[in-house]
Amino acid sequence: MPFINIKTNAAVTPEKAQAVKAALGEAIRTIPGKSEQWLMVGIEPDYTLYFQGTDAPAAMVQVSIYGSASSTAYDTLTGKICDILTDTLGIPALRTYVAYQETPNWGWNGGNF
Repeated sequence: MPFINIKTNAAVTPEKAQAVKAALGEAIRTIPGKSEQWLMVGIEPDYTLYFQGTDAPAAMVQVSIYGSASSTAYDTLTGKICDILTDTLGIPALRTYVAYQETPNWGWNGGNF
């Protein structure tokens, strides 16, 4: 039950959004037990976002997962997310933050896992 939310000041066409979503669907498998089947992706383009005092292309990515994962899995996923944003949206890795949140409680379909 992962959720990946991307806030970026870059413009994102529908085609680029689909490409990001598809690539994240592959990348999420980096975390054991996670797959695109349960992945939810949010993309907030044209977001007012400043990093290091400028509005050059940047992104804040929040990854929420049910349960936990190793720091190695997170490190690998961070690399993949940065590559996806660089290749698809032109956002340099050095202008991308990725934050992780783990939760033991996750609701879906009127109940909790």
